[in-house]
Amino acid sequence: MVAIKWATQVGILLGILWLGYVVITQATANLRATGIPFSWDFLGEPLGVKLGEGFNTDPESGLEALAVGMVNMLRVTWSGVIAATVLGTVIGVSRLSSNWIVSRIANAFIEFFRNIPLLVQILFWQALIVGLLPDLTTEMEGTGWLFASPKGIAFPWLTPLGGRWQYTVVLIVGVVVARWVYRRLIARQELEGRDTHAFAWSMGTFGAFLVGGWFAHPVAGVLGWLFTALAWVAGVVPVIGLQLVLAALAAWLAARYIVRYLRRLRSPAGMAKLSDDDYFRLAVTAIVGIGAVLFFVSGAGQTTLSSVLGRNLWYQMNWGFEPLFDFLASRFDFSGGAPLRFTLPEVVVPTRFPQFSHEVGKALTPGFMAVWLGVTLYTAAFIAEIVRAGIMAVPRGQGEAAAAVGLRRGQVLRLIVLPQAFRIILPPLGSQYLNLAKNTSLGIAVAYADIVQVGQTIFNQEGQALAVFIFWMGFYSLVSLFLSGIVNYYNRKMALVER
Repeated sequence: MVAIKWATQVGILLGILWLGYVVITQATANLRATGIPFSWDFLGEPLGVKLGEGFNTDPESGLEALAVGMVNMLRVTWSGVIAATVLGTVIGVSRLSSNWIVSRIANAFIEFFRNIPLLVQILFWQALIVGLLPDLTTEMEGTGWLFASPKGIAFPWLTPLGGRWQYTVVLIVGVVVARWVYRRLIARQELEGRDTHAFAWSMGTFGAFLVGGWFAHPVAGVLGWLFTALAWVAGVVPVIGLQLVLAALAAWLAARYIVRYLRRLRSPAGMAKLSDDDYFRLAVTAIVGIGAVLFFVSGAGQTTLSSVLGRNLWYQMNWGFEPLFDFLASRFDFSGGAPLRFTLPEVVVPTRFPQFSHEVGKALTPGFMAVWLGVTLYTAAFIAEIVRAGIMAVPRGQGEAAAAVGLRRGQVLRLIVLPQAFRIILPPLGSQYLNLAKNTSLGIAVAYADIVQVGQTIFNQEGQALAVFIFWMGFYSLVSLFLSGIVNYYNRKMALVER
């Protein structure tokens, strides 16, 4: 029976792989018959058009254009996740308020935004921005506190200067130290039973780094020496040596996992009987390890490692370790000066048509605003219902007991109810984050230059629709796996441990 079970599973797996091979082969043959053979060459060829917005609106290759689209998509995603979480939590708590007006307003928000299709909302915000805001005229030339026009919304911003890299490192160190202080004080509070004001001390620690780092950030320039040394190592290390080291490392990791897994199954009475799941884990580990070894010692591994080190251009882009470390080394020095500068937005008139300056202030395009408002408000409505349900799932006696010992309503919610509700809220909250990330693809309806809009431009020009779709699916899969991995990590940390 075991042999039949394994043969069935292996047969199904091989059948799926064979079906995928047939589909891809047939698709490439059909494309070749139309005179447009399947190819990734467009990644290294000039796009020939300018993008609406991004860190490089005039990309030199298709890959760089897609990189701009990916960054634009991630801009909406990370800011939308934060804003939707905060707004959804506030609306969800307000939904349970004893104040009738607050509760009705929260309920109206939820019912309005979750019952209107997201695409309609995005188009509405685009029409509102473009149709109602006054035009940008030459009379507006100069600086100001706020500009709103069909070309976007511009407002004051902290413009980064040369010392921002060093200052960022100081702030990262400050976050780590503040977290350490918080955990130490919480441990002391649990041990001694007195309030140690952990949150206040941790915020004060971070504030010290925030203020002190403004003046002391040039000290982080020592990292420039480290990055220079790493760039030198990446430039001189032999590729064949790196191949052998990585192949040996892959074999060692696979063998180590197998040995440790078998050791966990061993008891004083001897080796426990292996289940089908155990055999599957060990077989997959061995296959992956052997595959990794064969890849690293092959020509494909040599080419890949050469590109990773920065020895070869990868579709007209040099993103290897050596150019990366050279770039970082050039950014970290011991020069002083403010890392940030508060600047006001400015309207400039380089030609007959006025536009926002890219040097000062911050300007958000109508496409970005429409997509961001649409996905944020739409997702916040669902998060609000998730928060409301999570709070209602906490036994009422928890709040009553907290009130009986003198805690105020705000303290009950912050210290007792929400921490328990968060365990219930987190899994469906992760699903809403995934939906928000994927819903940003609707930005193509308002010409927002995300990865979908850029990809459509590419396959309209090159005809490589299949390759672009594969690129899209791979990118959105990676983003979804990253978000779900973060949510699952915190879900495991917050899970109740049974004794």
